[in-house]
Amino acid sequence: MDRLVSAEINPKAPVLRPVDAATLIIIDRKSKTPKVLMGKRHAGLKFMPGKFVFPGGRIEAGDRSMTVTGALHPRAEQALMARVTRPSSQRCRALALAAIRETFEETGLMLGTKDYGSPERAPAGTAWTAFQERGVHPDLEELHFIGRAITPPKRVRRFDTRFFAVDRTGIAHEVGGVIGPEAELVELAWVTIDQAKALDLPPITTVILGELEARIAAGFAHRLPVPFFHQQRGRFVRELL
Repeated sequence: MDRLVSAEINPKAPVLRPVDAATLIIIDRKSKTPKVLMGKRHAGLKFMPGKFVFPGGRIEAGDRSMTVTGALHPRAEQALMARVTRPSSQRCRALALAAIRETFEETGLMLGTKDYGSPERAPAGTAWTAFQERGVHPDLEELHFIGRAITPPKRVRRFDTRFFAVDRTGIAHEVGGVIGPEAELVELAWVTIDQAKALDLPPITTVILGELEARIAAGFAHRLPVPFFHQQRGRFVRELL
């Protein structure tokens, strides 16, 4: 855990309030050894250049009003509302939708279903209009909430990140041309968890991969406890939600 505290520390940085963010891990479990989708960030980016990451980012306004199908599992919602100020189902929903939208924006993959036709409405001027145009409803029912981590103080950026996971079968549509040499993600790779751990990763991503591996081994059920990583008295601690 100590490496989570020391990573990218800047003693002169102001103490920023963490921003709500969400990440989505797509898992391919068709074979005996599961694989996860990792993306390599552009080397010219100021934040985590060249690192392999899961797609994700902060909540945007449209995430609070996008039409969906299905609902988060009650256990996932319970864990999402734990240890937060002003907990609400709307906030949980927005976090899940942020993970789905960011995944589309960064990879071109749309998570959801085409079984119900086009969503009746989508926030104008957002990536959600692409879901409406292609007849994809984002589906919250298939999402698993598997982890939460708050960036320690004295970092240039701080996030309160919720890690969601979904099976690869949840991909309803793929838009090409999103990944490329000038894009945020220059490469996508389906890799085993062991292969992923050998990549150039942010420290928290390595930790979450270990948690994911243990969760899969335990049956990947919603009822499993959700680890929450945060700093307490100068040390990163692991709490269960």
